[in-house]
Amino acid sequence: MEYMVGVDIGTTSTKAVLFDDKNVVVASANKSYALYRDLPDMAEEELNELFEALISALAEVVRDADLSKGNKIAAVSFSSAMHSLIAFDEEWKPLTRAITWADTRAVEYTEELKANGLGEQIYKNTGTPIHPMAPLSKLLWLKSEHADIYHKAAHYLGIKEYLFHRLFGSNKMDISIASGTGLFNIFNLDWDEQALEVTGVKKEQLPLPVEPYEYEDNMLEKYAALIGIPATTPFVYGAGDGPLSNLGVNAVKPGVAAITIGTSGAIRVVSDQPVIDPKGRTFTYALDKDNWVVGGPVNNGGDVFRWARDNMFDAEKSTAALLGKDSYDLLTEIAERIPAGSEGLIFHPYLGGERAPIWDANARGSFFGLNHGHTRAHMLRAVLEGITFNVFMVSLALEEVVGGLKSIQATGGFARSPLWRQMFADIFEQPVTVPEAFESGALAAVIVAQKALGKIDSLYEIEKYVGASNTYMPDPKNFEAYRELAPIFIRLSRQLQTEYQNIANYQRKHSK
Repeated sequence: MEYMVGVDIGTTSTKAVLFDDKNVVVASANKSYALYRDLPDMAEEELNELFEALISALAEVVRDADLSKGNKIAAVSFSSAMHSLIAFDEEWKPLTRAITWADTRAVEYTEELKANGLGEQIYKNTGTPIHPMAPLSKLLWLKSEHADIYHKAAHYLGIKEYLFHRLFGSNKMDISIASGTGLFNIFNLDWDEQALEVTGVKKEQLPLPVEPYEYEDNMLEKYAALIGIPATTPFVYGAGDGPLSNLGVNAVKPGVAAITIGTSGAIRVVSDQPVIDPKGRTFTYALDKDNWVVGGPVNNGGDVFRWARDNMFDAEKSTAALLGKDSYDLLTEIAERIPAGSEGLIFHPYLGGERAPIWDANARGSFFGLNHGHTRAHMLRAVLEGITFNVFMVSLALEEVVGGLKSIQATGGFARSPLWRQMFADIFEQPVTVPEAFESGALAAVIVAQKALGKIDSLYEIEKYVGASNTYMPDPKNFEAYRELAPIFIRLSRQLQTEYQNIANYQRKHSK
């Protein structure tokens, strides 16, 4: 048997998925690591923990492949979280941990870029909205607040590039990941001169941009031995997790949107060329040089549901454990008892600031409309509806840029919840289709590897492998509630923005 491995490097875990020669999942391994939030607005990962998780996950699925019987790993290919930054000195010794997309300490320098007009110019060249998530802003923060690191830094990489460098000694970045840095010109496919001038970073400090189909096949022997594969096994660079999520659920045709809600979330469509939003609300990231993903990411997805569980339903967590039941399943059963619209309770889910559509790292969460009749169950349903309303608000901006949406393909942890699927269908008033294959990012990475090795000619081959789908149709009895609440949610999100910076500054000042 000739296997391939798709690796999905996420914010809090790395998953390796073993596929057979018919692209059927044979085995998987998931290894977690911490997201360090030692200071306000910090969100970092330890490099050794990232590396050990990759080695461990790969070794586990390779054991399942049983290469002693003549089986082979034809390739390993990658999907990766975007927007991370790691600084290294001249000898490639790390000067920082991995500063992730969720780190918003660069908010001050982001606001300066927006105010002086440079941000708008750079966005028009790079397609990356001006936000602390992007390495563009992170570099300005390092330059101003950690000058010792900034001046020592000879190289900058992201998470995936660090892993490749450690395994192979390489210094490359696929154009998909590069297109999310805020430093990469999406029209000439090279590092953007204006962005480099603003940050003071030289092109030689950044990796060589390559196509997602580029691969390495000269791994250091000590790591090949730990994984249990030949050192010549091709490791394909692959692409960013957002673009590959669209490919993985076959949302590549015009008007077909992919919605992903995991820890964070996004809604995206594919275009054959870069598309810039005049209002700066959407991103444009590469899948490859011929396919571009246009959309908006949200900071607040499943992590907000987890916050609600951990802080409002601690007793139910214990009950679920005693019953041998998943705690999230129990909570969705509680939320289902409340009618659509939560009887007039609205929740803005901005616990971690927000990216699309408001692009405000100072944003904070809030319940609006609380009265004596509301219970914890109302609050729980309002949390789920708030996350969904926020993605709906992004979709309205997206439709302005690329035209109307015809259908929605759903993936991520929320896609496992029937309540949440139905909620999306009702609020969007669109059918929501959930493909059978939940490992969409890893599957898409494998499709990229097959094209890289000449086994297929087109990425559209994925249509054969996505599998059967379940479709949730909008329920008209919920339309009225959601049609009335959506405009209130949107207006509130705008009105509250006038005070987000003030409350965020207060929290930074008084945070323990």
